[in-house]
Order: sequence, then C-alpha cells, then structure tokens
Amino acid sequence: MVMKHDIEPRILGFLCNWCAYAGADLAGVSRFQYLPNIRVIRVMCSSRVDPAFILRAFSNGVDGVLVGGCHLGECHYMRGNYAALSMTYLCKKLLEEIGLNPERLRIEWVSAAEGILFAEIVSNFTKQLKKLGPLGMGEGKDVNRVKLKLQAATSLVPYIKLVEREKLRLRLERETEYSEFFSRDEVNRLLRELIGGKLRMSEILLLLRERYLSTGEISEILGLSPSELSGYLDSLARGGLIRFDESQRRFAPA
Repeated sequence: MVMKHDIEPRILGFLCNWCAYAGADLAGVSRFQYLPNIRVIRVMCSSRVDPAFILRAFSNGVDGVLVGGCHLGECHYMRGNYAALSMTYLCKKLLEEIGLNPERLRIEWVSAAEGILFAEIVSNFTKQLKKLGPLGMGEGKDVNRVKLKLQAATSLVPYIKLVEREKLRLRLERETEYSEFFSRDEVNRLLRELIGGKLRMSEILLLLRERYLSTGEISEILGLSPSELSGYLDSLARGGLIRFDESQRRFAPA
C-alpha cells in the first residue's frame, strides 16, 4: 500500500534560461495554477547543472530536485540537454547507492510556450514527493546517515565526473536509449566497482575528521562487516589518508 505523508515537500528547480525558465515565467504570467512547493534557480543551459548542485540541494534538506531543459534536439547549445540527461541518470544511480529513492530527481523538457506543461509537472512532482515522504525518513533511513552519505558523495564529484567522461560518455539520440543504457547490469556493476568503494572511504574520512574511531565503532556506524571495513582502512592507510593512533587504539586522519 502506498503511504501518503502529511508534509509539504520542498523542491528545488534548475531551469534552462531559454526554455524551461521561460515556460515557468509563462505559467506565472498566465496564472496557471500549480502547487507552490518549488523554488527556482535559472541556469543558461541544463548542462550547467553540476552533480554537486544536486547533492548539496539534498544535503540542505530539499525533498526533490527538478532539472528543466529544452526538448531534445532543440538545445540552444547543440547537445547541452543530452549532457544533462546523462548526468541526471548518473545522479539517480548515485542516489540509489546512498539509499534514496531515485525518483526524487527528475529531468523534464519544457519549451518557452509550454507554461501549462510546467504547471502540470510541478504539481505532479509535488504529489509524488508527498507519497515518498521526507528525505531519508520516507525511505526508512537514519537522517544523519543520509546526510553523511550525501556529504561523502559531494566530495567525490570531481572523481564521479571523471568516471562519466571516461566510461559513460554517450552520444545517443533518444531518452529511452539513455534509460536502457543505465539500467544494464554491466553498467550497474561498473558503477558499484568504481564509485561504491570510493563512497565508503569518503564516509570513513568524514567520520574521522569529527573524532578518532576504533574499527568496531566505524563498522557499527557504517553497517560494514569487519572484513569489508578492513579493505577500506587498508586502502586509506596505504594512500596516506589515515593513520592508527597507538596511544588511543583508534584511527585518525593522517
């Protein structure tokens, strides 16, 4: 049974100046009715929406992020919206790794003449987020753990963008092709191998910056088995990022 939470979700929208933002402006001028849960940031192109923007938005407590751009094939900067589409699918995979519902992130195409469509999208997204519930809580996750994972993922953005450029750079023409590509088992496996471990190690570094921790304490906080944690600690130590403090019998930043 789908649960409906009694909340007013907060949505942050990153809208392309030429199309989606103009469509939102038309919706306002035309007085089309839609739920007032969105706050908008105008960008010159949807491709300018960096993964760090999305992760920071969630870290700051928004319940959903909407990326709005020109229809595919109509971008003022040639293939900017295709880059935004690839980035969005990659961020959805990252949200899954963090333990959040990927449906909290949406990308939509709205032209300058489609004010009514923009109004419908915002109202639909708001209703969907009400069903999902507050960020983290709706997924049954500890809110503090979610924040830690989001911070860890944000610190990895330069690496994540490198992975996207070197391993996932696509030149497809239809949105369904992107959806099919990112749903492949081999792509999911590749992302887990390249990003999953880095995310765990980033979490460990963030924890140790707050206080020195023993192996057992780190294992309990992150929900990792001793064997899993041992591999991450060994990698961090060999990289000169952490050290073992003999006096306290705990790990600390190097």
